[in-house]
Amino acid sequence: MNSKSPYTIDVEVETRFVPDQSQPTDNRYVFAYTITLRNAGQTGAQLLTRHWVITDANGKVEEVRGDGVVGEQPWMRPGDSFEYTSGAVLETAVGTMEGSYRMVADDGTHFDAPIPAFVLSIPRTLH
Repeated sequence: MNSKSPYTIDVEVETRFVPDQSQPTDNRYVFAYTITLRNAGQTGAQLLTRHWVITDANGKVEEVRGDGVVGEQPWMRPGDSFEYTSGAVLETAVGTMEGSYRMVADDGTHFDAPIPAFVLSIPRTLH
């Protein structure tokens, strides 16, 4: 018996600090993140919208909603992957992001693919 839902999108995240675009003296910290989506379900699905909740170390929360990702609304067959890189600007050196992607399966079913919370932080420096 396969316990996996036919509607399953796995989400992996890699993050990095972008020092050349950041201005710590102005409370501007730029981070890049690369997301890999993989259709682990049993039916094709298209990404329609995204919803992000971005929280900085001061507790300031910003919600971002929009169509697609990086201007695309990728459609993935079972087993297909889609990767993209985007960015976030925080007022603190550490923050978190989490959210979800709204998907539509080939059979018309709408479902959410959760984006697990991940940390954005500048690399620790050794003196």
